[in-house]
Amino acid sequence: MSTMDWRLPKGVTRMVLVRHGQPVEETRGRCYGRLDVGLSATGRLQAERAARFLAEAPLLRIYASSRRRAWESAAPLAELKAMAVETEDAFREIDFGLFEGLTYEEAEQRYPEIYAQWMAHPTRVRFPEGESYPEMRERVRAAGRVLRTRHAGETFVLISHGGVNRTLLAEALGMPDENLFRLEQGYAAVNIIDFYGDEPMVKLVNVTFG
Repeated sequence: MSTMDWRLPKGVTRMVLVRHGQPVEETRGRCYGRLDVGLSATGRLQAERAARFLAEAPLLRIYASSRRRAWESAAPLAELKAMAVETEDAFREIDFGLFEGLTYEEAEQRYPEIYAQWMAHPTRVRFPEGESYPEMRERVRAAGRVLRTRHAGETFVLISHGGVNRTLLAEALGMPDENLFRLEQGYAAVNIIDFYGDEPMVKLVNVTFG
């Protein structure tokens, strides 16, 4: 299925980022970050297709966020490659705090001022009893540096969330926070960043499989 050339130049570290597949229908139109939900049937199919795309990649390790939708998305790849999945809590999605599980309409009705701030400046707001984007950004970037150091000169995959992928892609591209949502991340999207020492090169962004 994959036409990628997975050969890695000597000394290059390859980080493959995959978003989880479509979650269960109950999440549609709701805020879910900390909320631990699984995949829909469509999401499982998307994860299987992403796994087939990565079948020939010389992966040294498969990592996943600790959220169920991420490690369920990692399962087809782990089975295909006969590898274990290691969960890393630092790569969880942003915590929406009191917005968790609410529809966008409910969040607007209950917390109109914070909701308005979120819509105007999504990377600046701090969710009540949750996180701000800068807090999430720092934990994700720090954890990303740990994995790149651990797997210097190797290829590894991280299966997590749209926000996590955007954060790591934006870091590689030198994008400011306010431009974060210019990066589309569909369900089960595959992205690739190669690191030549500390210098990143983005090779693939938002490849999806239906």
